Amino acid sequence: MRTGNEPLQARSPLKIRCGLALWGVLCTIAGAVAFVDAGRPEWAAACAALAMVAATDLAMVIRHIRQGSHYQPGKDIPPYAPDRGRNDVFGIRDGTDRRRDTRP
Repeated sequence: MRTGNEPLQARSPLKIRCGLALWGVLCTIAGAVAFVDAGRPEWAAACAALAMVAATDLAMVIRHIRQGSHYQPGKDIPPYAPDRGRNDVFGIRDGTDRRRDTRP
């Protein structure tokens, strides 16, 4: 059940995803440079391709961060109404589904 304080406690995973994407870009670029130095152009190309994927992901994450937060109900919006027993008709709370009960 919604308590009404979710917007105050919500945390976005975008910052950690941004850090991980940046880490991926740096590691794959370092790998591409290392493979070029080692004379392995195929592996360097693979690392460069992964760097492009990580850079694309980083660009999308930064775009989403700059867009700002999406709609969240304000303090004047009350929490959802309580269930008031509607799920009890279907037996959802006690773990039994009365619609499928085959007992006489």
